[in-house]
Amino acid sequence: MMRARVACSGAIHEAYPDPRGVRLADGRLYREEDVVWLAPFDLGTIFALGLNYAEHAKELQFSKQEEPLVFLKGSGAVIGHRGVTRRPADVTFMHYECELAVVIGRHAKDVSRDDAMSYVAGYTIANDYAIRDYLENYYRPNLRVKNRDGGTVLGPWFVDASDVADVTQLELRTFVNGTLHQHGNTRDLVTDIPALIEYLSSFMTLAPGDVILTGTPEGVVNVNAGDEVVCEIDGLGRLVNTIGTDADFGRA
Repeated sequence: MMRARVACSGAIHEAYPDPRGVRLADGRLYREEDVVWLAPFDLGTIFALGLNYAEHAKELQFSKQEEPLVFLKGSGAVIGHRGVTRRPADVTFMHYECELAVVIGRHAKDVSRDDAMSYVAGYTIANDYAIRDYLENYYRPNLRVKNRDGGTVLGPWFVDASDVADVTQLELRTFVNGTLHQHGNTRDLVTDIPALIEYLSSFMTLAPGDVILTGTPEGVVNVNAGDEVVCEIDGLGRLVNTIGTDADFGRA
């Protein structure tokens, strides 16, 4: 099942895809543009993987780590489908990162690789922006790069794990203003989902609503104010986002 969370008419609603737009649980229909899209599930801790596709690591001239490069993100970084992400006026290179997001469904501690997938509730799409001007180094993604308000877009749908036939063979695509720039497949993950869950749960307890952003393939390009960025993952939908200016956010 695919479901979302949207705000309209002064309340938050569960919503479902409909050929005419989006359908609320009570049957009301809205155009996608007439609701405010939220993260499609109640967020817990956000884990993000850096350089988890080999070709992307090569793209950035980075050699493979012995352990996964994982960092945490605050929930304030997250916005929903059709949201606007600010591009600061002083930057020269800001790029999208289309990622498969894995949502944990139950408490996980010391989980083996063989059992790891039974702890996954479902999946969604993430677009986790990075500003290379602010990056201190590739080993320590800093707060200004990866915890920016509105810099991580999630959605639009939460898709139950049982409805994704093979999570190891999903195509990822990113379009900027309608032009395809990024294309990858989850089969190329350096550290796959079971290994990530085994690794993280070996030293901390994962909880329902925790989400693992599994990294992005090669093909990142600079984006500018006014650009529309669309991330697609097979079976999970299309995540639409636009880039705004400082003035759009009252910072001019």
